Amino acid sequence: MRVFVTGATGFIGSAIVRELLDAGHQVLGLARSDAAAASLSAAGAEAHRGALDDLDSLRSGAASADGVIHAAFVHDFSDYAGAARTDRRAVETIGAALAGSDRPFVTTSVTFLLTPGQRGTEDDPADPASPSAVRMAAEEAALSLATRGVRTSAVRLPPSVHGEGDRGFVPTLIGIARTQGVSAYVGDGSNRWPAVHRLDAARLYRLALEEALPGSRLHAVADEGVPAREIADVIGRRLNLPVAAVPGERAEEHFGWIGHFFSVDNPVSSALTRKQLNWDPIRPALLPDLDQGHYFADRDD
Repeated sequence: MRVFVTGATGFIGSAIVRELLDAGHQVLGLARSDAAAASLSAAGAEAHRGALDDLDSLRSGAASADGVIHAAFVHDFSDYAGAARTDRRAVETIGAALAGSDRPFVTTSVTFLLTPGQRGTEDDPADPASPSAVRMAAEEAALSLATRGVRTSAVRLPPSVHGEGDRGFVPTLIGIARTQGVSAYVGDGSNRWPAVHRLDAARLYRLALEEALPGSRLHAVADEGVPAREIADVIGRRLNLPVAAVPGERAEEHFGWIGHFFSVDNPVSSALTRKQLNWDPIRPALLPDLDQGHYFADRDD
């Protein structure tokens, strides 16, 4: 299958590209720059020049492919709503190019769309009061394409997609601990984050492309819920820093933009995903992976 991949040179996208190529697929990766194009060529993929806000490039890439994996997102949390609007327009544009073809279209969503404090399942729709409610429109737009002749599915990623090369939420927490001189958690630290290794997530994207039913919600979750206190404990131990609680009302003062997200209780099940696609995460869980040297290599003795 010839697969058009957005976000193809990103932390997750590059793993998806490798997974697809190793499975015998051809990959056409969206590339914003010469460096990105060169990286794709070196990996054995074909580069398609364009960007997430270049709708013509998305349209032509999708039209030339047998299927699409949309893994790109503008990670600008200073304008999260704007990033979500860009994502929705990208989904709608790709979807229009695929309409009536029965081709697969795997999009990316997040588990933070689920109701906090409840063990979320794939059957649960997005909650308008959730921490990432601004991303609801893109997920709904994607899933609605199932009625327009597109075999669409939405992979909900947890807040921690971990592994070597991670530049996401957990490295941000490590940086804050170094700056503040303390590894902190919010409240009593019992709120839970789900997690997945990026290589396990990449395999799920491939399985979704190949096998997911139209309109499927899929949970890329290996750890159903790691307590925030345990994440802070590992960071504190590795950095030789004290571990302490921060009151909820001071979360954003201490953590900045990530304080809101690090306060959320987001337990999530992936039981239906595992059963439907025979997906079995085999890579290290979050805490053992966090305890590996690669997260702290630039400061390890």
